[in-house]
Amino acid sequence: MSIKKAAIGIDIGGTNTVIGVVNPEGKIMVKSSINTPGHGDVGKYVADLSEAVNELINSVKLLNDELEIAGIGIGAPGANYYTGTIEYASNLSFDGEVPLVKLLRGYFPSLNAIVMTNDANAAVLGEMIYGGAKGMKNFVMYTLGTGVGSGVVVNGDVVYGSDGFAGECGHTMLVPGGRPCGCGTPGHLEAYCSATGMKRTAFELLAHYNDCNSLLADKSYRELDSKMIFDAAVKGDKIALEVFEKTGWWLGIGLADTVHYLSPEAIFLFGGPTAAGDLIFKPTKESMEKHLLPFYKNKVKILPSELKPGDAAILGSSALVWKELEK
Repeated sequence: MSIKKAAIGIDIGGTNTVIGVVNPEGKIMVKSSINTPGHGDVGKYVADLSEAVNELINSVKLLNDELEIAGIGIGAPGANYYTGTIEYASNLSFDGEVPLVKLLRGYFPSLNAIVMTNDANAAVLGEMIYGGAKGMKNFVMYTLGTGVGSGVVVNGDVVYGSDGFAGECGHTMLVPGGRPCGCGTPGHLEAYCSATGMKRTAFELLAHYNDCNSLLADKSYRELDSKMIFDAAVKGDKIALEVFEKTGWWLGIGLADTVHYLSPEAIFLFGGPTAAGDLIFKPTKESMEKHLLPFYKNKVKILPSELKPGDAAILGSSALVWKELEK
Protein backbone atom coordinates (compact mmCIF):
# COMPACT_ATOMS: atom_id res chain seq x y z
CA MET A 1 0.00 0.00 0.00
CA SER A 2 1.35 3.44 -0.88
CA ILE A 3 2.43 5.84 1.85
CA LYS A 4 -0.29 8.42 2.47
CA LYS A 5 1.38 10.83 4.88
CA ALA A 6 4.84 12.10 5.70
CA ALA A 7 6.37 14.83 7.85
CA ILE A 8 9.18 17.25 7.12
CA GLY A 9 11.98 17.24 9.69
CA ILE A 10 14.38 20.19 9.80
CA ASP A 11 17.45 20.37 12.02
CA ILE A 12 19.08 23.80 12.20
CA GLY A 13 22.72 23.62 13.19
CA GLY A 14 25.38 26.27 13.37
CA THR A 15 26.93 25.20 10.05
CA ASN A 16 24.27 23.25 8.16
CA THR A 17 20.50 22.90 8.10
CA VAL A 18 19.45 19.33 7.34
CA ILE A 19 16.01 18.57 5.89
CA GLY A 20 14.24 15.24 5.43
CA VAL A 21 10.88 13.76 4.48
CA VAL A 22 9.95 11.06 7.02
CA ASN A 23 7.08 8.57 6.99
CA PRO A 24 5.18 7.59 10.18
CA GLU A 25 7.37 4.50 10.64
CA GLY A 26 10.52 6.62 10.85
CA LYS A 27 11.90 5.96 7.38
CA ILE A 28 13.64 8.96 5.82
CA MET A 29 12.41 8.97 2.24
CA VAL A 30 14.63 11.75 0.93
CA LYS A 31 16.90 14.32 2.56
CA SER A 32 19.10 17.28 1.69
CA SER A 33 20.83 20.20 3.37
CA ILE A 34 21.59 23.87 2.95
CA ASN A 35 24.15 26.08 4.64
CA THR A 36 23.04 27.80 7.81
CA PRO A 37 24.09 31.34 6.92
CA GLY A 38 26.46 33.62 8.69
CA HIS A 39 24.92 36.76 7.18
CA GLY A 40 22.12 37.12 9.77
CA ASP A 41 19.44 37.81 7.15
CA VAL A 42 16.62 35.63 8.47
CA GLY A 43 14.25 36.58 5.66
CA LYS A 44 16.65 35.29 3.01
CA TYR A 45 17.38 32.19 5.05
CA VAL A 46 13.69 31.29 5.40
CA ALA A 47 13.18 31.85 1.66
CA ASP A 48 16.10 29.53 0.87
CA LEU A 49 14.90 26.98 3.41
CA SER A 50 11.37 27.00 1.99
CA GLU A 51 12.70 26.49 -1.51
CA ALA A 52 14.75 23.50 -0.34
CA VAL A 53 11.71 22.02 1.43
CA ASN A 54 9.56 22.38 -1.68
CA GLU A 55 12.24 20.72 -3.80
CA LEU A 56 12.24 17.73 -1.44
CA ILE A 57 8.45 17.52 -1.43
CA ASN A 58 8.38 17.58 -5.24
CA SER A 59 11.08 14.91 -5.47
CA VAL A 60 9.26 12.51 -3.17
CA LYS A 61 5.93 13.11 -4.89
CA LEU A 62 7.49 11.88 -8.10
CA LEU A 63 7.63 8.52 -6.34
CA ASN A 64 4.17 8.80 -4.78
CA ASP A 65 1.86 11.47 -6.09
CA GLU A 66 -0.77 10.68 -3.45
CA LEU A 67 1.59 11.61 -0.61
CA GLU A 68 0.26 14.18 1.85
CA ILE A 69 2.66 16.32 3.88
CA ALA A 70 1.29 16.41 7.42
CA GLY A 71 3.47 19.24 8.66
CA ILE A 72 6.94 20.57 9.42
CA GLY A 73 8.90 19.95 12.60
CA ILE A 74 12.01 21.95 13.41
CA GLY A 75 14.79 21.39 15.93
CA ALA A 76 16.98 24.40 16.61
CA PRO A 77 19.19 25.85 19.36
CA GLY A 78 17.40 28.34 21.55
CA ALA A 79 14.01 27.31 20.11
CA ASN A 80 10.87 28.04 22.12
CA TYR A 81 8.04 25.55 21.53
CA TYR A 82 5.36 27.91 22.83
CA THR A 83 6.23 30.97 20.77
CA GLY A 84 7.80 29.39 17.68
CA THR A 85 10.82 31.66 18.08
CA ILE A 86 14.56 31.09 18.19
CA GLU A 87 15.81 33.20 21.09
CA TYR A 88 19.39 34.48 21.30
CA ALA A 89 21.01 31.30 19.95
CA SER A 90 24.73 31.84 20.42
CA ASN A 91 25.82 29.64 17.52
CA LEU A 92 23.45 31.18 14.96
CA SER A 93 23.96 34.52 13.22
CA PHE A 94 20.42 35.80 13.80
CA ASP A 95 20.02 38.51 16.43
CA GLY A 96 17.50 38.52 19.25
CA GLU A 97 14.22 36.65 18.90
CA VAL A 98 13.50 35.20 15.46
CA PRO A 99 9.83 34.29 14.69
CA LEU A 100 10.82 31.33 12.53
CA VAL A 101 7.52 29.42 12.66
CA LYS A 102 5.55 32.53 11.72
CA LEU A 103 7.87 33.21 8.80
CA LEU A 104 7.60 29.62 7.55
CA ARG A 105 3.82 29.72 7.76
CA GLY A 106 3.93 32.45 5.14
CA TYR A 107 5.40 29.92 2.70
CA PHE A 108 3.29 26.93 3.79
CA PRO A 109 -0.12 28.37 4.79
CA SER A 110 -1.99 25.11 4.11
CA LEU A 111 -0.05 23.04 6.67
CA ASN A 112 -1.81 22.50 9.99
CA ALA A 113 1.33 21.67 11.95
CA ILE A 114 4.49 23.76 11.85
CA VAL A 115 6.22 23.21 15.18
CA MET A 116 9.63 23.95 16.64
CA THR A 117 11.57 23.05 19.77
CA ASN A 118 15.19 22.78 20.81
CA ASP A 119 17.32 19.94 19.51
CA ALA A 120 17.33 17.93 22.76
CA ASN A 121 13.53 18.03 23.03
CA ALA A 122 13.30 16.97 19.39
CA ALA A 123 15.61 14.03 20.15
CA VAL A 124 13.50 12.87 23.09
CA LEU A 125 10.40 12.95 20.90
CA GLY A 126 12.23 10.99 18.22
CA GLU A 127 13.07 8.33 20.81
CA MET A 128 9.42 8.17 21.87
CA ILE A 129 7.92 7.99 18.36
CA TYR A 130 10.56 5.93 16.53
CA GLY A 131 13.08 4.59 19.05
CA GLY A 132 13.52 2.67 22.28
CA ALA A 133 10.99 4.68 24.29
CA LYS A 134 7.93 3.53 22.34
CA GLY A 135 5.20 2.88 24.88
CA MET A 136 6.97 4.73 27.69
CA LYS A 137 5.20 7.60 29.40
CA ASN A 138 7.97 8.80 31.75
CA PHE A 139 11.57 8.93 30.61
CA VAL A 140 14.50 11.28 30.11
CA MET A 141 17.09 11.60 27.37
CA TYR A 142 20.58 13.03 27.77
CA THR A 143 22.45 14.06 24.63
CA LEU A 144 26.23 14.03 25.10
CA GLY A 145 28.13 16.09 22.57
CA THR A 146 29.97 19.39 22.62
CA GLY A 147 27.56 20.19 25.42
CA VAL A 148 25.00 18.17 27.38
CA GLY A 149 21.38 18.54 26.36
CA SER A 150 18.34 16.80 27.77
CA GLY A 151 14.67 16.24 27.15
CA VAL A 152 12.09 15.18 29.73
CA VAL A 153 8.85 13.28 29.11
CA VAL A 154 6.25 13.09 31.90
CA ASN A 155 2.93 11.30 31.43
CA GLY A 156 3.58 11.05 27.71
CA ASP A 157 4.28 14.74 27.13
CA VAL A 158 7.52 16.67 26.75
CA VAL A 159 8.04 19.04 29.66
CA TYR A 160 8.49 22.59 28.40
CA GLY A 161 7.86 24.50 31.63
CA SER A 162 6.23 27.90 31.94
CA ASP A 163 8.45 29.60 29.36
CA GLY A 164 9.35 26.80 26.93
CA PHE A 165 12.88 26.22 28.23
CA ALA A 166 12.49 23.46 30.83
CA GLY A 167 14.76 20.44 30.91
CA GLU A 168 18.29 21.85 30.97
CA CYS A 169 19.73 19.02 33.04
CA GLY A 170 23.21 19.66 31.62
CA HIS A 171 23.28 22.92 33.56
CA THR A 172 22.56 21.46 36.96
CA MET A 173 25.26 22.13 39.54
CA LEU A 174 27.67 19.21 39.88
CA VAL A 175 30.83 20.70 41.42
CA PRO A 176 30.29 24.06 43.15
CA GLY A 177 33.04 26.43 42.08
CA GLY A 178 34.33 23.86 39.60
CA ARG A 179 35.24 24.06 35.94
CA PRO A 180 33.76 26.95 33.94
CA CYS A 181 30.85 25.74 31.83
CA GLY A 182 30.31 27.00 28.28
CA CYS A 183 27.44 29.10 29.65
CA GLY A 184 29.87 30.90 31.98
CA THR A 185 28.76 29.38 35.28
CA PRO A 186 31.33 27.19 37.07
CA GLY A 187 30.63 23.60 38.02
CA HIS A 188 27.80 22.56 35.72
CA LEU A 189 27.42 18.91 34.71
CA GLU A 190 28.09 19.85 31.07
CA ALA A 191 31.62 20.93 31.95
CA TYR A 192 32.41 17.38 33.11
CA CYS A 193 30.24 14.97 31.11
CA SER A 194 30.21 16.36 27.57
CA ALA A 195 32.70 15.23 24.94
CA THR A 196 34.47 18.51 25.62
CA GLY A 197 34.45 17.74 29.34
CA MET A 198 36.07 14.36 28.69
CA LYS A 199 38.86 16.10 26.84
CA ARG A 200 39.39 18.46 29.77
CA THR A 201 39.49 15.49 32.13
CA ALA A 202 42.12 13.80 29.97
CA PHE A 203 44.43 16.80 30.12
CA GLU A 204 43.91 17.20 33.86
CA LEU A 205 44.90 13.56 34.38
CA LEU A 206 47.91 13.80 32.07
CA ALA A 207 49.14 16.76 34.10
CA HIS A 208 48.28 15.15 37.45
CA TYR A 209 50.24 11.96 36.72
CA ASN A 210 52.87 13.72 34.60
CA ASP A 211 52.22 10.86 32.16
CA CYS A 212 54.34 11.11 29.02
CA ASN A 213 53.71 7.50 28.00
CA SER A 214 49.94 7.69 27.56
CA LEU A 215 48.64 7.32 24.01
CA LEU A 216 47.00 10.70 24.58
CA ALA A 217 50.16 12.51 25.69
CA ASP A 218 51.20 13.71 22.23
CA LYS A 219 47.76 15.09 21.31
CA SER A 220 47.15 18.83 21.27
CA TYR A 221 44.12 20.26 23.01
CA ARG A 222 42.69 21.30 19.67
CA GLU A 223 42.91 17.83 18.10
CA LEU A 224 41.94 15.53 20.98
CA ASP A 225 38.36 14.25 20.90
CA SER A 226 36.25 11.60 22.64
CA LYS A 227 36.83 9.09 19.82
CA MET A 228 40.59 9.26 20.41
CA ILE A 229 40.01 8.73 24.12
CA PHE A 230 37.85 5.69 23.34
CA ASP A 231 40.45 4.23 20.97
CA ALA A 232 43.13 4.64 23.63
CA ALA A 233 40.92 3.07 26.30
CA VAL A 234 40.30 0.01 24.13
CA LYS A 235 44.08 -0.42 23.95
CA GLY A 236 44.30 -0.33 27.75
CA ASP A 237 45.60 3.21 28.17
CA LYS A 238 45.31 4.06 31.88
CA ILE A 239 44.59 7.76 31.37
CA ALA A 240 41.84 7.06 28.85
CA LEU A 241 40.28 4.39 31.06
CA GLU A 242 40.26 6.78 34.01
CA VAL A 243 38.60 9.44 31.86
CA PHE A 244 35.67 7.09 31.31
CA GLU A 245 35.56 6.12 34.99
CA LYS A 246 35.48 9.75 36.12
CA THR A 247 32.98 10.80 33.45
CA GLY A 248 30.69 7.93 34.41
CA TRP A 249 31.00 8.84 38.10
CA TRP A 250 29.98 12.45 37.45
CA LEU A 251 27.23 11.54 35.02
CA GLY A 252 25.79 9.01 37.45
CA ILE A 253 25.49 11.73 40.09
CA GLY A 254 23.56 13.88 37.62
CA LEU A 255 21.31 11.00 36.62
CA ALA A 256 20.61 10.21 40.28
CA ASP A 257 19.40 13.79 40.73
CA THR A 258 17.20 13.34 37.66
CA VAL A 259 15.69 10.17 39.15
CA HIS A 260 15.00 11.96 42.42
CA TYR A 261 13.19 14.75 40.58
CA LEU A 262 11.21 12.66 38.09
CA SER A 263 11.26 8.92 38.90
CA PRO A 264 11.43 7.97 35.19
CA GLU A 265 11.08 4.49 33.71
CA ALA A 266 14.39 4.89 31.89
CA ILE A 267 17.11 7.35 31.01
CA PHE A 268 18.41 7.23 27.43
CA LEU A 269 21.90 8.38 26.50
CA PHE A 270 22.65 9.66 23.01
CA GLY A 271 25.75 11.10 21.37
CA GLY A 272 29.34 10.34 20.44
CA PRO A 273 30.65 9.22 23.87
CA THR A 274 27.88 6.60 24.17
CA ALA A 275 29.50 4.61 21.33
CA ALA A 276 32.01 3.51 23.98
CA GLY A 277 29.38 1.12 25.37
CA ASP A 278 30.21 -0.37 28.76
CA LEU A 279 33.19 1.94 29.16
CA ILE A 280 30.71 4.75 29.84
CA PHE A 281 27.48 2.91 30.74
CA LYS A 282 28.97 0.68 33.47
CA PRO A 283 30.54 3.42 35.66
CA THR A 284 27.52 5.65 35.05
CA LYS A 285 25.09 2.97 36.26
CA GLU A 286 27.27 2.15 39.28
CA SER A 287 27.52 5.80 40.25
CA MET A 288 23.80 6.46 39.78
CA GLU A 289 22.85 3.49 41.97
CA LYS A 290 25.33 4.58 44.64
CA HIS A 291 23.78 8.05 44.83
CA LEU A 292 20.10 7.04 44.78
CA LEU A 293 17.73 6.90 47.71
CA PRO A 294 17.07 3.26 48.63
CA PHE A 295 13.54 3.05 47.19
CA TYR A 296 14.80 4.11 43.72
CA LYS A 297 17.64 1.59 43.51
CA ASN A 298 17.61 -0.93 40.64
CA LYS A 299 14.42 0.49 39.18
CA VAL A 300 15.60 2.90 36.50
CA LYS A 301 17.27 1.62 33.33
CA ILE A 302 20.06 3.49 31.58
CA LEU A 303 19.74 2.69 27.88
CA PRO A 304 21.48 3.67 24.66
CA SER A 305 19.34 5.59 22.20
CA GLU A 306 17.97 3.49 19.36
CA LEU A 307 18.06 6.41 16.93
CA LYS A 308 20.72 6.25 14.24
CA PRO A 309 23.20 9.07 14.93
CA GLY A 310 23.19 10.33 11.35
CA ASP A 311 19.39 10.42 11.17
CA ALA A 312 18.46 11.34 14.74
CA ALA A 313 18.13 15.09 14.18
CA ILE A 314 15.75 14.72 11.23
CA LEU A 315 13.75 11.97 12.92
CA GLY A 316 13.42 13.93 16.13
CA SER A 317 12.28 17.05 14.34
CA SER A 318 9.74 15.18 12.24
CA ALA A 319 8.35 13.48 15.37
CA LEU A 320 7.15 16.91 16.51
CA VAL A 321 4.58 16.81 13.72
CA TRP A 322 3.04 13.48 14.72
CA LYS A 323 2.93 14.52 18.37
CA GLU A 324 1.29 17.81 17.50
CA LEU A 325 -1.38 16.10 15.37
CA GLU A 326 -2.29 13.86 18.30
CA LYS A 327 -3.69 16.85 20.16
